[in-house]
Amino acid sequence: MKPFTCTAQSPRVVFGAGSLARLGEEIDRLEIRRAIVLCTPGQRALGERVAALLGARAAGVFAGAVMHVPQEVVHEARAAARSLGADGAVAVGGGSTTGLGKAIALESGLPIVAIPTTYAGSEMTPIHGITEGGVKKTGRDAKVLPRTVLYDPELTLGVPPNLSLTSGINAIAHAAEGLYSADGNPVMDLVAQEGIAALARSLPAIMADPRDIEARSQALYGAWLCGTVLGNVGMALHHKLCHTLGGSFNLPHAETHTIVLPHALAYNAPAAPEAMARIARALGTADAAQGAYDLAAANGAPVALRDIGLREEDLDGACELALRNQYPNPRPLEAEGLRELLRNAYEGRRPRGS
Repeated sequence: MKPFTCTAQSPRVVFGAGSLARLGEEIDRLEIRRAIVLCTPGQRALGERVAALLGARAAGVFAGAVMHVPQEVVHEARAAARSLGADGAVAVGGGSTTGLGKAIALESGLPIVAIPTTYAGSEMTPIHGITEGGVKKTGRDAKVLPRTVLYDPELTLGVPPNLSLTSGINAIAHAAEGLYSADGNPVMDLVAQEGIAALARSLPAIMADPRDIEARSQALYGAWLCGTVLGNVGMALHHKLCHTLGGSFNLPHAETHTIVLPHALAYNAPAAPEAMARIARALGTADAAQGAYDLAAANGAPVALRDIGLREEDLDGACELALRNQYPNPRPLEAEGLRELLRNAYEGRRPRGS
């Protein structure tokens, strides 16, 4: 067994159908007296519902969270939190809202309670990301890690099946990269495999019946585990590419992860055979890259970057950006290989078997 170092960090987790009703006691446990409720414009009704549940402990609702956490929205949200006298935040929604809560905490240190309604998994991590000048910059800081995460599968019943699918594959990507991370460890390997397997089981069931509460629960469970992996080990090529494509070309987050994952796995497969075998077993398939592609394609998710807004003339720029600031990856980053990866993802080609 290879040597490893493991420093686990995780929020308090409250899991189960109806757990939203426990929000008040969790706010009290954290001694938050005035919580600003964060959500996207499309989830304002849910944000107002959460504020009503908090009653006098709600300072107000900021319904301005948007994809990729633009710096200007961060400034607006931080100003709103200060003007409302907030001493904490409740982020209800997907990764964009959680990311906005983290951006507030990065400056102020305010405690965050996250209530995920998708399967992004970012609520389990100390990773923050803010987009400025067309570049998404990420970092790690313990003070942005939510203090409590409420996982209530009832809140995910209304999430459209296609968003559920791409959000879940986004979570799978966290665990998949954790299995070949330079600072991985045996505990996170087990968590990653279980997380991938839970999502591989549940996502087709959600596509068949979006009101299946057991499938929704299994998907949230998988997202929790995959997010835990993301929060405890470093990421590699897949996440670098997705941050580049999302932050610099404004592509939708979950769909970008869904499309890029099979090709990032195919790129790394020769250098990480053990990790690929684990991913394949968890997906219930013979090949990791093809299994990830088939999970998306068979359930109707987009498989080509050209179908979600990337222009062919952007491929060279994306490759150049991804090659900057080298970072740990099982296979060295090479311009020719990355260009082929991006071309395959752009066209939506099924990866070759490893």
